[in-house]
Amino acid sequence: MISTSNVTLRVGKKALFEDVNIKFTEGNCYGLIGANGAGKSTFLKILSGQLEPSKGEIAVTPGERLSFLQQDHFKYDEYPVLDTVMMGNARLYEIMKEKEAIYAKEDFTDEDGIKASELEGEFAAMNGWEAESDAATLLNGLGIPTEMHYEIMQNLNGPEKVKVLLAQALFGNPDILLLDEPTNHLDLDAIAWLEEFLINFDNTVIVVSHDRYFLNKVCTQIADIDYGKIKLYAGNYDFWYESSQLLIRQMKEANKKKEEKIKELQEFISRFSANASKSKQATSRKRALEKIQLDDIQPSSRKYPYIDFRPNREIGNEVLTVDGLSKTIDGEKVLDNLSFTLNHDDKVAFVGGNELAKTALFQILTGEMEPDEGTYKWGITTSQAYFPQDSGSEFDNDYTIVEWLTQYSEEKDVTYVRGFLGRMLFSGDDGVKKVSVLSGGEKVRCLLSKMMISGANVLILDEPTNHLDMEAITALNNGMIKFPGVLLFSSRDHQIVQTTANRIMEIVPGGKLIDKITTYDEYLENDEMARKRQTYTIQGEEDN
Repeated sequence: MISTSNVTLRVGKKALFEDVNIKFTEGNCYGLIGANGAGKSTFLKILSGQLEPSKGEIAVTPGERLSFLQQDHFKYDEYPVLDTVMMGNARLYEIMKEKEAIYAKEDFTDEDGIKASELEGEFAAMNGWEAESDAATLLNGLGIPTEMHYEIMQNLNGPEKVKVLLAQALFGNPDILLLDEPTNHLDLDAIAWLEEFLINFDNTVIVVSHDRYFLNKVCTQIADIDYGKIKLYAGNYDFWYESSQLLIRQMKEANKKKEEKIKELQEFISRFSANASKSKQATSRKRALEKIQLDDIQPSSRKYPYIDFRPNREIGNEVLTVDGLSKTIDGEKVLDNLSFTLNHDDKVAFVGGNELAKTALFQILTGEMEPDEGTYKWGITTSQAYFPQDSGSEFDNDYTIVEWLTQYSEEKDVTYVRGFLGRMLFSGDDGVKKVSVLSGGEKVRCLLSKMMISGANVLILDEPTNHLDMEAITALNNGMIKFPGVLLFSSRDHQIVQTTANRIMEIVPGGKLIDKITTYDEYLENDEMARKRQTYTIQGEEDN
């Protein structure tokens, strides 16, 4: 168990949270949620001991081991992948190295023998003989193949390093597990594996994530940071949302009834306070009026943008024809003879672990990259808007936000342009902020404003939820569902893919395309059944 006693953190004069008293108990997975800037990551750092609170204390049950997901992707660059994972249990790894050093001695003494015996006993008690196989199992589950387990960390790319650091946090069955955005940079297969791992994990988990489907799958309780407090709700994310909205509605209804009662009492007092025969009743009502107190409904720190993609023209039947597209990047064939036709009501989710392939296809279809072979043709009624995964070049200029968006608008009226920015929570002086200094989340909101103002009837979105908070992701999800045009998108957000897509395309290793008209959950179910059939076939062949 891990608990807090009167924990307060102040940044300058502002209190991120104040006098937090909360217990996180064994057997529960807690989803820590809150608006951007509410202090979720900061609270995890306090729990893990990386940051001291302004006031209060953290208590961990004696003897319990705490593990957290490292955020420094370069910290272990000089170590092999497998060693990096086993470092998740610092004492076990220390024993392994001590043993190695003792056994490597040329002048092995009796004292060394005694020490080695003690270490071997402790090593065995910690299941040390299974350490390498346990680490390998975690890596394989997250999609790091066996041939990479002895690579040096610096040879891995960013997403691969994230998976190794996640395996490190999970290693050795920690008593308390703290995970800050563990699904970032994970493909959907790795996320599904992590969901199953956490569902079957018996100890305490506290996780920060913007993935609503993930929180619904793994969480037994929600810890909500709002109003400078942290409040626990039993159940998953959807249950928290319904409960919190119901509580606010009940408080508003209770206040409405109290206001009606106050008005009724005030009218009676005003009418009869000067009447001698009614003076006692008026006095009694004054006392009753003084006792009525309205509930203090504080404004939430959560802000929901309004995302509404409205095409300027209806799309025709001819949308897009792709014929034999191929592309090789840095010696890897990421697209191999892709051919497909889009219909006017298609909402296509591109899935699979090869992000480079999906991005390359989107860049080819938007004219930003040339294919090695093949052709594509957009219908004459189509207009496209593109949300790139890497948008750095879009903001490498000296424009203000209003100036930046105006260049993409047919209507140059400032009030008109500011209306689109306002939907994305840019108001007042935000409009004169330079785009070059915007945060990641602000840049994403600018790009979504650009897509709305374009009036395009085909939207191409490459991982649009990166850097967005839960509220913005929810708004984007709703906007994509309502959009009456054609969608091509990739996203690690399971809920967006499931609720939006009616067609799934997976670019598999080698660049080939699997194209199915189905929902995402049905696609996964059929894919899992196919894998099981393959496993049974292989097993049957081995038995024979």
